[in-house]
Amino acid sequence: MLVDLFDYALPADRIAQEPRPRGSSKLLVLDPGTRGIAHRTVADLPSLLRPGDLVVRNDARVMPARLHGSRGGRSIEIFLLEEEGGGAWTCLARPGRRAKTGDIVEFSGGERARIREVREDGKRVAEFDPPLTPERIAVIGHVPLPPYIRRKDDPRDRDWYQTVYARADGAVAAPTAGLHFTPAIFAEMEARGIGVADLTLLVGAGTFRPVSAADAADHVMDAERVRIPAETAARIRETRSRGGRVVAIGTTVTRALESWALEEDRLAFSTRLFVTPGFRFRLVDALVTNFHLPRSTLLMLVSAFAGREAVLAAYAEALREGYSFYSYGDAMLITGRAPTPET
Repeated sequence: MLVDLFDYALPADRIAQEPRPRGSSKLLVLDPGTRGIAHRTVADLPSLLRPGDLVVRNDARVMPARLHGSRGGRSIEIFLLEEEGGGAWTCLARPGRRAKTGDIVEFSGGERARIREVREDGKRVAEFDPPLTPERIAVIGHVPLPPYIRRKDDPRDRDWYQTVYARADGAVAAPTAGLHFTPAIFAEMEARGIGVADLTLLVGAGTFRPVSAADAADHVMDAERVRIPAETAARIRETRSRGGRVVAIGTTVTRALESWALEEDRLAFSTRLFVTPGFRFRLVDALVTNFHLPRSTLLMLVSAFAGREAVLAAYAEALREGYSFYSYGDAMLITGRAPTPET
C-alpha cells in the first residue's frame, strides 16, 4: 500500500489554530455507499444517529507532558511519554544532543532529571528527583499541542485540548474527535434512545509521527495501552445482538475496539494495530472523526473504513466549503462502512 495514495494538498490557512466553541463546528456527513455528502453541524449529530445506537468514546485525559528545562544553561524540552516507576519516565528530548546518557536537566520548580538511557529509537529514560507527581506535572508542564498548531500553548488549552468526559490520566495527545462534544449533546442522544459508553486508549505521541516509509507495510505503530470496562463490553455485545450500531467517536476508539475484537475479549492490553485499506472491521459501524494529516496513519484508517476515493473526494469537498482541518478543526460523520473493502 503506497503512502503516496493518501496524499492531498492542504493550504496552511485551513489548519485550525484555535477551536470553535464546542458543538458549533461544521460536520460533513458522508455516506460511503452512495458517496453522498451533506453539510451539518456537530450539534445536529443526535438527530443523525438512530435510537438503539451505542456511541463509544475515549475517556483518556491529556497530561501537560511538555516540560521546559535547561542543561548547562541551554534550554531543552522533555516530553513525557510513560511512567516507568521509581521516578523514571520514558520521554523524548528536543534537541536530543542536549540529553545524552548521564546528562542532568534542571527545571524551574527545582526538579532535576538524569538521563539514564538513550534508546535506539531516540527515546530517553529520565530519572526525576524528586519523583514527579501528577500535581507537579500540572504545575510545571505545558499542554502538548500538536506540531501543526504553530503557537505556544495558552492556559485556555488546558480546557480546550481536553474532552468534557476525560477521566483516565496518561495520554499525551487528545482524542480530538471528542473535543466537539458538550454534555447537552450527550443528554440529547440519551433522550433519543442512543446509548453512550466509555473506553480508554492512552493516546501516545506516535499519533503525530509521520509515515516516512514509501510503503505503509514498512511503518511500525507505537504501542498504546487500552482498557475496555466490563460494562462497556457488555453494552457493545448487547447492542450488536439486537442489531444496533456501534458508533465510534474518533480513530482512537476505532483502533481500541477493533484491537479488542482481535484480542479474544481481553479487556486490558497494548495495541500496535495499523488499519489500512483491506482491513476487515468487526465492531465499528459508523465513525465520527476529524480531518487528518496527508499520508498519516489516521487518514489510512478512515480510508479503510469508508473507502479511499470516497474519503479523498469528501476532503476535496470540505476544502471547497471552507472546513478547517486537524485537531481543532471541523468534523465528519461517516454513516457506515464502505460497501466493498478496498485492498
